[in-house]
Amino acid sequence: MRQKDKIFLESKNGYFGEDKNGKHAFGGQYIPEILFPALKELEKAYKEIFPSKAYQKELKMLLDTFVGRPTPLIYAANASKILKNDIYLKFEGLANTGAHKINNALGQVLLAKYMGKKRVIAETGAGQHGLATAAACAKLGLECEVFMGEIDVARQRPNVFNMELFGAKVSSVSSGSKTLKDAVNEALREWSKRSEDSFYVLGSALGPYPYPDLVRDLQSINSKELKTQTKLFFKGLPDVMIACVGGGSNAIGFFAHYLEEKVRLIGIEAGGIGEGIGENAIRIHSKNASEGIAQGFKSIFLQDSEGQLSLTHSISAGLDYGGINPQLAHLYEVGRVEFGSATDKEALEALQFFASNEGIIPALESSHALAGAIALCKQGIKGKKIIVNISGRGDKDIFITAKALTPKAWSAFLREEIKRIEKDLESPK
Repeated sequence: MRQKDKIFLESKNGYFGEDKNGKHAFGGQYIPEILFPALKELEKAYKEIFPSKAYQKELKMLLDTFVGRPTPLIYAANASKILKNDIYLKFEGLANTGAHKINNALGQVLLAKYMGKKRVIAETGAGQHGLATAAACAKLGLECEVFMGEIDVARQRPNVFNMELFGAKVSSVSSGSKTLKDAVNEALREWSKRSEDSFYVLGSALGPYPYPDLVRDLQSINSKELKTQTKLFFKGLPDVMIACVGGGSNAIGFFAHYLEEKVRLIGIEAGGIGEGIGENAIRIHSKNASEGIAQGFKSIFLQDSEGQLSLTHSISAGLDYGGINPQLAHLYEVGRVEFGSATDKEALEALQFFASNEGIIPALESSHALAGAIALCKQGIKGKKIIVNISGRGDKDIFITAKALTPKAWSAFLREEIKRIEKDLESPK
């Protein structure tokens, strides 16, 4: 780790950090030549339209009146007593569409409108980004198509239904692992064909520059709000901040305004069901991960010796991406952000613990961060102020969590529900 590296919030020429030979570290633009004009157009919009008073004024208005910001900071009194630390929850699940994804999607769709684009394309894993993009397009009047892996379409059916309800076209991707990385590939292919009239709303702080910077800036509304909200509960800074890390958008937004503060920042990855290839989505601290280039940027990826992305697994569809945000990779390298992981089982246990003690149902992604907080408290620390980012609520996960926690009752309900649906279909109208 290069402890003396200075941490900047923004990338430098599209990169975060430099290696010992003076070469750029993470980020960049590793894309087909056909996409360079589209990225140059986006970069120009990011530098000129994005900071403009007109755009920022409209974005703030929409965040206040459409998204419902600020989202609350909740003191988890019961959990705090049990865990012997003061636990606070930044509850992004109360934002419109149920997760932090709307912060980014709305900002990008609004930027697309200012750029004169008529159509938006997006990729999605857990469905929350696709849902948020579809909602933003419905609000702002743009056509929307969302690419989603076939496996994710099956396990996140409620979000698919709602995306279509918003008027979006959901295109199932059956290639490769049929999950998020393949949805990204398909979205990039589509963008390369129609970049003149289409805007690609990338769902995480990934991909070629300027996406990692743009998405971070849009998600940093979270940590900006925290700077004010924490004053209602305590003086000074929190001791620890914890977020789950898939691609990394919720984490980098949650950490953004605290990168230069003396606060311990911890990212929790998906530990899945084991340590083997295809059993988890751990990029940091994994013997199966290494630096590489994929889907337009350089970062740390789960990949084979030929640079092909490996299969991953997580009970949460939003954490099973094979790569990680380039800025978070840099922040790990310089020792600013720590990383741990939580298994599927630990995430489910954390979900149950906070549901029964605090009356919230966190998303499975967020439950990994909560599992990280529980594990930290069990290490023996006491009296610390710990903020956990609840990146979304768990309504979307009911077909996964109910099957995992109450399989017999859930199976019986589904069988009876199918009978009721079939009976209704057979009945004359």
